Amino acid sequence: MSRETWTTVDDYIVSSLFEADPVLDATLAANRDHGLPAIDVSAAQGKLLSLLVRIRGAKKVLEVGTLGGYSTIWMARGLPADGKVVTLELDPHHAKVARSNFERAGVSDKIDLRVGPALQSLAALAGENAGPFDLIFIDADKPNNPNYLDWAMKLSRSGTVIVCDNVIRDGAVVKKNSGDANVEGARAAFSFIGGEKRLDGTAIQTVGAKGYDGFTIAIVE
Repeated sequence: MSRETWTTVDDYIVSSLFEADPVLDATLAANRDHGLPAIDVSAAQGKLLSLLVRIRGAKKVLEVGTLGGYSTIWMARGLPADGKVVTLELDPHHAKVARSNFERAGVSDKIDLRVGPALQSLAALAGENAGPFDLIFIDADKPNNPNYLDWAMKLSRSGTVIVCDNVIRDGAVVKKNSGDANVEGARAAFSFIGGEKRLDGTAIQTVGAKGYDGFTIAIVE
């Protein structure tokens, strides 16, 4: 099967199950117009994140990797009125675009966007006793996956859900010594989750508008 077929099926999912959403469409358009890379989650994946927030009953969400805030908006929409997403972004330009997107979407009051190296921001959150978070979504530079997961454990509690995106890499995750830092980061995520006794996790392979990839999902025991 081809990526064209996967994309067509993704379009069918959205047209069948989702209402028209000009705000999210405008978010993707703004990201494109401001030169951000087109690496946002798909609409179906964004809706899954929103549903996971609701299923978990999360009030405190942590996102590592904001980009233009498309996934952030999806998760913020899943929160109760008193919920909050803390989202971390390295690039000031990306953060500026994201803030504009949050304002347009009417969710700025639910989002705490922090700019700077994520590992520094995570350490600052720990120092502020900002945790524990109910759901943590990791979607940033892949070589740092084990470091982000380590911080996720420090900022979690029993019942926290941890999702790590882009871990299948077109199937390259099975290749040892691939020489690709992103693949090695994906493998490191599997090693971390598989080796951490406090985590019970699995992985889901996905196909769709974003090609062939997948994510891990784990719960802290």
